Parts: sequence; structure tokens; C-alpha cells
Amino acid sequence: MIAYPDRRLKIFSGNANPMLAKEIAAHLGIPMGLGQVLRFSDGEVQVRINESVRGADVFVVQPTSAPVNEHLMELLITIDALRRASARRITAVIPYYGYARQDRKTRARDPITAKLVANLLTTAGVDKVLTMDLHAGQIQGFFDIPVDHLPGVPILADYFKSKSLDHMLVVSPDLGGVTRARDLADRLGVDIAIIDKRRPEPNIAEIMNIIGKIRGKRVVMIDDIIDTAGTIVQGAQSLLDQGALEVYACCTHGVLSGSAVERLHNSPITEVVITNTIPLTEEKRIDKLKILSVAPLLGDAILRIFEDLSVSKLFD
Repeated sequence: MIAYPDRRLKIFSGNANPMLAKEIAAHLGIPMGLGQVLRFSDGEVQVRINESVRGADVFVVQPTSAPVNEHLMELLITIDALRRASARRITAVIPYYGYARQDRKTRARDPITAKLVANLLTTAGVDKVLTMDLHAGQIQGFFDIPVDHLPGVPILADYFKSKSLDHMLVVSPDLGGVTRARDLADRLGVDIAIIDKRRPEPNIAEIMNIIGKIRGKRVVMIDDIIDTAGTIVQGAQSLLDQGALEVYACCTHGVLSGSAVERLHNSPITEVVITNTIPLTEEKRIDKLKILSVAPLLGDAILRIFEDLSVSKLFD
């Protein structure tokens, strides 16, 4: 824990992941900001800030996870309330940035929702965004305000180093994730392989080829998101069919929608490692699921932003 008594630094949270916000505040050694996110009888969001934030550097911790529209509106209205209360600077801490998967037009008349959300946040009055493992790095360019983008790979790498697995190999589940897989492989000092797949429809994947030597390896598959878990389970089975000894899966954001938890439970995957950017309900906490905390990383980044220091130094 960092004892940081400066009263100008304040942490607020919506209803998306209050436990993560409390962990961050505890890491910094400061109390949570006094605020409430309520509902009017018709379902409209009502935000109350119950302490002065005039001249304060305020950080609002709110992943835009499911229900994404509810949590996004909570974030926007909280930002508006803080701006009108004369906060000096408002930083939206968005561990999981929802709507990021629509970051370009893949067919005629598609929306680009990642840009739309960036516009909404800016219009609401946010001064800076702190986020983790965007689905596509170019989303940073959708903002006209500063964005600090934290990678989740160092946290995952430290965990797998502690396991001391022999014959380890890192696998990217698609061509787009090669950079992330290479980063993890470099930190672990191992080689990588790639699954060549295509997506005929959203949340549907077809595996075409596996590029690399799989036989006799303990495989770690890494992605930014595990949503329905169809891709990761299908990939794991293909890797085992190619001679892998066992398969681990890891990601930063455990969305785990639909029947994802059941798929993972019944899959041949040895262990699934995720972080707590998105909270999990008790029924989703199966035995093979390992959850790592991002609170220390986010807390250290918040402190460096508050003190106007380099955030990238955290990874040097």
C-alpha cells in the first residue's frame, strides 16, 4: 500500500466494478470518494457527489462492461457531475473499453462505435483516459485528449513465470494478436506459434491452419478478450490434436458472455487466467479460472498521472 494523504487526489466509482476501485484506493492509501450512482423510478441514472471536488484531480473507475449501455451512461453522467462541480482534472479509468470491437467499417453502412464512445467521453468533459489492452491500439487515435494505454501482458507474464512450466510455447489465436503473443513470449523467453483463423460472423471462428511447432509443448494461448470462449476452446482442441501436452489460456478481459463459462469448464484447457478488469459473479468462478488483480498497476499509473510523471516508466 502507498500512503498518499494528498486530499486533491480522489477516486470515484460507478456500479460497474466498485471492488476494483476500492482495491485501487486501498493501494494508494486513500479513502474512496463519497458518491452514489442511483436510479430514478423510470430507470434514468442519477449521480450524487457527496463531497467537494473543487480543484481536485479526480479519477473515475468504471469499465464499460455488461450491461455496457448502463455502465457507459453512469460514466458519462458522473463525468458531467464532476465537471460541473469544478474538478480541476477528470480522468476516466476504463479498465475495459466497451464497444471497442467495432473500430472500423468491415462492410457497408457499419458504425464505428469505438470512435462514437470516444466522442461521448470528450463531450462529457473528461480530460484524460486511462485504459488497458484496447481491442485495437489505433483506438487511442480516436481521442483528441491524452490516452494512457496500459498492457496486461506484464501481469500475465509474471504469473506464468511463477509456474515454471517446462517446454512452454506461446500461441496467438489469430494473426491480429501476434504482437501481443510476441510480447508475452519475449518476457517468458520462449517461441510463438499462430492459429490462422477466419470469422465468417461475429463470435464465430473457423480454424484454417496452425503455424509453428506444437508437438510436445505446454501451450499458453493469449488474447485480449475471452467473450463466448468458442475461439479459445476450439483453438485448444486443435492444439492438443497437433500434439500439445497441455493448453493454458489467458487474457486481460474476461467478458465470458453466454455459455462461455460452461464451455471453459467442459474444455480440455488446463487453466484459464484472466484479470479483474471486469467483475465476475460467483456462478462464473469455476475451479480452472485464475483471476489476477490489476489494482496495483492502475493505482501506480494513477499516482504517476497525478504527479505528472511518465506512465511508461512503469514498464521499463
